[in-house]
Amino acid sequence: MTLKNFGLGKQSMEERILGEISHIVAYLDKNTGGTVNPQNMFHKFASNVIGLVLSGSRFDYNDEFLQCFVQLFTEISKILNGPWNMIYDTLPLLRILPLPFKKAFDNVKKIKDINIRLIAEHKSTRVPGEPRDFIDCYLDEIDKRKNDGSTFSENQLIMNILDLHFAGTDTTSNTLLTAFLYLMTHPEVQAKCQQEIDDVLGDKDHASYEDRHDMPYTQAVIHEVQRVANTVPLSVFHCTTKDTELMGYNIPKGTLIIPNLTSVLKEEGQWKFPHEFNPANFLNEQGQFEKPEAFIPFSTGPRVCLGEGLARMELFLVMVTLLRRFQFVWPDDAGEPDYTPVYGITMMPKPYRMYIKCRETVQQ
Repeated sequence: MTLKNFGLGKQSMEERILGEISHIVAYLDKNTGGTVNPQNMFHKFASNVIGLVLSGSRFDYNDEFLQCFVQLFTEISKILNGPWNMIYDTLPLLRILPLPFKKAFDNVKKIKDINIRLIAEHKSTRVPGEPRDFIDCYLDEIDKRKNDGSTFSENQLIMNILDLHFAGTDTTSNTLLTAFLYLMTHPEVQAKCQQEIDDVLGDKDHASYEDRHDMPYTQAVIHEVQRVANTVPLSVFHCTTKDTELMGYNIPKGTLIIPNLTSVLKEEGQWKFPHEFNPANFLNEQGQFEKPEAFIPFSTGPRVCLGEGLARMELFLVMVTLLRRFQFVWPDDAGEPDYTPVYGITMMPKPYRMYIKCRETVQQ
């Protein structure tokens, strides 16, 4: 409820996202006619958007703090789904040894320390009952529940910030990285999106999230990117709250449930082209956008991803804004594109560079 009150998934969030996109546009403007590494650019964008909701602050893309923050999260994501994580899960006593996995614990401690400082700053400047952001709201709730045995605490707040920041940064940025990898290597798809964007936006200053209803092909491309990106293949782990029977299987209360979203997003019989990138997976015979039931990258049910609305808005506004202004080209000297993902808690494409051209149709 608090996240929604601060605009998550609402139209009021649109201005913040567009404001953050303007910094990407400025960066790409400076680099037209050359190549850029988009990895950190998209991570910094997503980090600033969720940071505005959580702590009311954003940082310049060259700011040392933001660069460090993004690097810590990126390293944690890679480590947590690697072999050292499995070894540690099996033998937790190894935590005390200076093994490679220890870096994940060190990084988490650094991020916790950053959050502790953020909370301290908020405590010294806030006005109770007049919250500016998520942290202020949580501190108000701690005050209200001081004497009722509540689980609201500063330690929980620290972990909530960490969870929300990580979830709001890594997933969106990695999906955007996948999007521009496929747009560069499928120039006909990029050109068709740009034509639709030009036709719909005309002389408008900027895109609006509502414009998506008039862009069926662009919508199909964005959803197809999410499908092939398969950014969170195991979704979020759940647990049964009571003894359950499903399709003849008995699942006792307290059983850890790990969804396999990959099996649904690439299931033959559910998709026209399950094993290739093709926006036709989301278009009907009339060329209108159509979302199959098997499209569940945010999971499904009452525990669906709470950041779904924000992520959808970010993906649409970033892709439409950038495609309207720039053309993205696979560099001549980059060799053959490699679509094999780098595995982690979230999956991301292997590092790549993109060549930036300013589109002639854009009025300067």
